[in-house]
Amino acid sequence: MAIIHKAPAAQAPVLPTFAPDSPQQTKHELRSAVKASFIGTFIEWFDYAAYVYMSAVVASVFFPNLAGRTALIFTFGLFALSFLVRPIGAVVWGHIGDRFGRIRTLSTSIVLMSGATFCIGLLPGHATIGAAAPLLLLACRMVQGFSAAGEYAGASTHLAEVAPTGKRGLFGAVVPSATASGLLLGSLIAAMLTGLLDDSALHSWGWRVPFLLAAPLGIYGLMIRRSASESAQFSASETPKKAPIVEVFRYPRALVVAFAGAVLNAIGFYVILTYLPTYLSEELGMNSTSAFISSSIASAFYVMYSLMTGHLSDRLGRRTTMLAAAAAMLIGIVPAFILLDTSGFLVIVTVQVCLGGILALNDGVLPSFLSEQFPTSTRLTGFALTFNCANAIFGGTAPMIATWLIGATGSVLAPAYYLAAAAVVTGIAVAFAAKTNELADERD
Repeated sequence: MAIIHKAPAAQAPVLPTFAPDSPQQTKHELRSAVKASFIGTFIEWFDYAAYVYMSAVVASVFFPNLAGRTALIFTFGLFALSFLVRPIGAVVWGHIGDRFGRIRTLSTSIVLMSGATFCIGLLPGHATIGAAAPLLLLACRMVQGFSAAGEYAGASTHLAEVAPTGKRGLFGAVVPSATASGLLLGSLIAAMLTGLLDDSALHSWGWRVPFLLAAPLGIYGLMIRRSASESAQFSASETPKKAPIVEVFRYPRALVVAFAGAVLNAIGFYVILTYLPTYLSEELGMNSTSAFISSSIASAFYVMYSLMTGHLSDRLGRRTTMLAAAAAMLIGIVPAFILLDTSGFLVIVTVQVCLGGILALNDGVLPSFLSEQFPTSTRLTGFALTFNCANAIFGGTAPMIATWLIGATGSVLAPAYYLAAAAVVTGIAVAFAAKTNELADERD
């Protein structure tokens, strides 16, 4: 059970942490937890990637009367609107997870995500039912957003609680690795579809393929998650006396640090790993298939980088690793975007791989960093609330804002400055985070 140090009555509670003698899981339970978290998160983010990587086609199917960039802005606008329900989802999933268990949250969220994604694949376009088409698309996206609110936080907190002492960073990094793996599969399928199908086939039925794959993948993920067990730490903890959403506000500093600490991930993930294929093809004129291949290579490296940086944070510390990521992003992002605009395919791939490495230096550490800010009784609520609020404000809007900034400024470098600002915000938050001894997993 997590240790919560009682502060004097006139002061706010001292930030909590994991107890050094927390109950340990068996090897079978560890394997089961990692498998359930990885596979489920992989499937959910593949479902999310299907929408983003098919955005150019979705724009023409659901907004046929709008010009290219305007249609994209509307398509990304629907993407952003779905993030508005994520804070609501965070409260709901956090309550379920902190009261009844992490596995219940994870099992239910994957059903909603896969079901909504499958329904998108069945939707008729604007040419068939008119304005009702984008409205139905929005409804499905809202369900996706609601379910995603419990996924990343639920998987991260579960792995943080089952991780052996001194390996929480490595175990937490499984989650961003799984998200990138889902994006990788989505990108590869998008590359295959755009490369093999002509425009007519792609717009009539080809774009539906990745959405329809959500059904069998979701069923498989649910089976895996239903077989997993709760962490010993959660099972040994006391149920919060008050609603978790009320209890978590006893830790205002942790809430602020966790929210601002998630900003670079929110913007960076959705610009570098999801928006860049569209950016390269629509703004820089790269062939769509080449853009998807380039992004797929970057995602593959991100998977490995995340695990490496998570492990690195167990040795160097969360703050040191995340501060290095923020500094590297601030210094390197503008030169990187200049190279994207002026270079050939091999250089573009290299730049994307490097950007993915910088982002992974932050993202691979984030799950353990956020998990360590809150006690067991409110950990999922605190993680979900801060992470999803950051994503609702900055992550979901990132592709839309990036597209709008380019149009407003006339510069294809505009998204780079947005990422630089995100690096500053997260860097400041991490610098002011409560000092921890990551090697011993104890608070000073």
